Amino acid sequence: MSAALDHLVVVAATLDEGVAWCEATLGITPGPGGQHALMGTHNRLFSIATPDFPLAYFEIIAIDPAAPAPTRRRWFDMDDAALQQRVRRKGPQLVHWVARVDNAPAAVASLQAQGLDRGEVLAASRPTPQGLLQWQITVRPDGQRLFDGLLPTLIQWGTAHPAAAMPASGITLIGLELQHPRAEELNAASAALGLGSLKVRQGPARLCARLQTPSGVLTIGD
Repeated sequence: MSAALDHLVVVAATLDEGVAWCEATLGITPGPGGQHALMGTHNRLFSIATPDFPLAYFEIIAIDPAAPAPTRRRWFDMDDAALQQRVRRKGPQLVHWVARVDNAPAAVASLQAQGLDRGEVLAASRPTPQGLLQWQITVRPDGQRLFDGLLPTLIQWGTAHPAAAMPASGITLIGLELQHPRAEELNAASAALGLGSLKVRQGPARLCARLQTPSGVLTIGD
């Protein structure tokens, strides 16, 4: 089993608020994204890739008010009332991260062997100027992220990866800082997925990303 960090997830109350936060906090305007008909969400994206994190990107995502409500709970806990209230009160929040895998069903099975239900593997897509972007992604029926967002959602891309067409943004990922009271369980899960280099420390739940920005090193997250 092998896996790698794919992207960071920042949830915003509206996409416009997410763009404004990005401009004020990171000093750049995020690139284009698209609409997700499956979940009734839309996003903006930009590359944060480095040799240590190839194809890594940053996603700002919000519920799309123009889209029909989905028939199921949205991904990343976006229907959770407590998370929605936190985002409205504090502004856009880094809440989760996604790991790229070559075989999503096998990766889900490896977590199930650890007693962890990462959810169903759903087929998703969105149109882009380059054609239809397709992927498979794990989403629980209840939409929960699990472990306060520190257990990654799993994604398996189709023939194209979105970051391959993204220009350099001026922002790069230095690393993730992961901390949780159940660090031992999370580290076992990471090892099962092939993510052993991303270690979780023992302590209160905390997900932070260290980014190199035009203004210097910036840490975002709890």
